[in-house]
Amino acid sequence: MTTPTLVPDAAKLAEHDVPALYVVFAANGSDYALPAETVLQMESFEGATPVPGAPPFVAGVVQIRGRVLPVVDLRLRFGGTAGERVLDNRIVVGQHGERVVGLLVDSAREVVKLRRSELKPPPSIVASPGYVRAVAQIGPRIVMLLDFAKVIGEEQLDGVV
Repeated sequence: MTTPTLVPDAAKLAEHDVPALYVVFAANGSDYALPAETVLQMESFEGATPVPGAPPFVAGVVQIRGRVLPVVDLRLRFGGTAGERVLDNRIVVGQHGERVVGLLVDSAREVVKLRRSELKPPPSIVASPGYVRAVAQIGPRIVMLLDFAKVIGEEQLDGVV
């Protein structure tokens, strides 16, 4: 009697590697992405009202569809300088739990489908402070999948939402 080999069924492997949608946007010359289910909407950026005492990476607050939201400037959050405001600037509105926050980006490019197998861990030298969860190559471009909770400072709230 022969023992069956434990080779995974290709169909079962493929079913766990279904494509998911990601919203791709640019900030400070790099491409980033968030899972589409995290993104509620994208809006043009016409300015934000500064908030005294807010961290330097918070551009301020905006009102979008009757809701007041904080806006995190990705250029500043990632240690860059504020960019010139242009028509391509967008606010990518995302949600983490009950918290809704806008990300100020240079432009919102596209929605792409990526398979789990296309997402690779970031190199260890860029894994800290942990803003990047994974990287993917789309044609000649490298796209970094962000950890939305860390980008918006969720880990700094000590449970306060």
